[in-house]
Amino acid sequence: MPPISPEESPLLSTRPQPLRVGPLEPLGLPVFRLLWTTWLIANICMWMNDVAAAWMMTSLTSSPVWVALVQTASTLPVFLLGLPSGALADILDRRRWLVATQFWLAGTAILLCAAIYFDLITAPLLLALTFANGIGLALRWPLFSAIVPELVPRTHLPAALGLNGISMNASRIIGPLVAGTLIASAGSVWVFGLNAVLCVASGFVVLRWRREDKPNPLGREKLISAMRVGVQFVRQSPRMRAVLTRISMFFLHSTALLALLPLLARGLEGGGAGAFTLLLAAMGTGAIVAVLFLPRLRQALTRDDLVMRGTMVQSGATAVMAVAPNVYVAVPAMFLGGMAWITVANSLSVSAQLALPDWVRARGMSMYQMAIMGSSALGAALWGQVAEVSALHFSLGIAAVSGTVLMALVVRYVSDGTSEDEDTSPAGMGWSKGPPKSAPEEQGRVVITIEYIIDPARAAAFHVVMQQTRRARLSQGAIGWELLHDITEPGRYLEQVVDESWTEHLRRFHRATAADIALRERRLAFHQGEERPVVTRYVVRR
Repeated sequence: MPPISPEESPLLSTRPQPLRVGPLEPLGLPVFRLLWTTWLIANICMWMNDVAAAWMMTSLTSSPVWVALVQTASTLPVFLLGLPSGALADILDRRRWLVATQFWLAGTAILLCAAIYFDLITAPLLLALTFANGIGLALRWPLFSAIVPELVPRTHLPAALGLNGISMNASRIIGPLVAGTLIASAGSVWVFGLNAVLCVASGFVVLRWRREDKPNPLGREKLISAMRVGVQFVRQSPRMRAVLTRISMFFLHSTALLALLPLLARGLEGGGAGAFTLLLAAMGTGAIVAVLFLPRLRQALTRDDLVMRGTMVQSGATAVMAVAPNVYVAVPAMFLGGMAWITVANSLSVSAQLALPDWVRARGMSMYQMAIMGSSALGAALWGQVAEVSALHFSLGIAAVSGTVLMALVVRYVSDGTSEDEDTSPAGMGWSKGPPKSAPEEQGRVVITIEYIIDPARAAAFHVVMQQTRRARLSQGAIGWELLHDITEPGRYLEQVVDESWTEHLRRFHRATAADIALRERRLAFHQGEERPVVTRYVVRR
């Protein structure tokens, strides 16, 4: 097959996009189809590795603590390294970084195979290599989340993210089945061997993607600075705060069902390992089916309507599972729970992607993933403890009721501050006058002042726009912002912005979006006089 060229990229296409995009339409784009297939294989490998590692630990030790630590070793790196991995994905060439993560995962699988073959494997070594595999997963997840909007037009993004949900849930069914078959017929070492082969093959497939990396003319950001700016952006974005609050609340409660599912399966009439697998498969199937109906649901309902109704269905499924006597009742409940799960997760994932400019996308999505992992870990511990001190059914019932009630309060009182999506596309050459091209001789913080002369009768409206300006400046990386009012001239205001350095000052202009241009025009509409506001730049001398 010939390599995929940049001309095939949807971002370069001038064809008009349909208003309604089918759930499978993004697969018609060659680049997305290529990387979606890679993502599906990667997710299958992830589930294969988790199943094989957990099973191998049971052959090395009978301690429940060691067996449980396999799951911790697999997921903890995603939480610990979420923000650094997101910053690296924004700083480095995303294509090369994705290939590097695939080869990292292949390397850990090869080491596991070697340790098993030479009979060197021990419980601590298995945990260490599982943790190393988790590092690869932590580095890869925000990277792929940031790549998807590059591969499809904005109108195709909800469908593309829905297909990612299909990938995740299909792999949740395929991965354990393949791993279980190989373990039963040949042994765990063959699972890790197949994992290594698939990871290497996926890495070479990604090399076919001819992504043009555009180096930043200001050079690469420093890792610590990039992490700081990523956190600042999320803190200053009402839309991202609203998304993170909703996704945290949903997973805090919905994780009760998954965390206690093994015990539920064991308590069903005729239940056991087969029932547990069947319930997981029913949930994954429900999620896949729901993706096919999401385009129609998004046209009929708002994001918050989808989130609220999805939460209610999820709570209903949890409540039914709390009293289900057999698999005939439990399987339909898990099917509906899977549909609700993907509906809420996809709606909030799309909202997060649309709120993030490309320059900070991986960092923003890494914090989105951290919110999921953190709330899931907290929820599992919380509802497990409630079940420990009371009863399993009581814990699930409380999770179902509180999940719906608290989500209703979040939807009502945690607003995203806007009724429509802002244009996060790059501003390009929209700034008529930027900073001087030559850098100052002194090194230090840069202080910028902008003087506005406004009509005092419009001061209240001006203050509202300037508060939006404050959020915009800080989200772009400024380390300080103040609005000064001249007490002798009521119509004179001085905006003061502080940047970490001259380079970081220039970066703010490169990070500006079309929405920032529109906000600037709203500010200038208050300024009186023929001349633009006076801009002065200072360097803090050491």
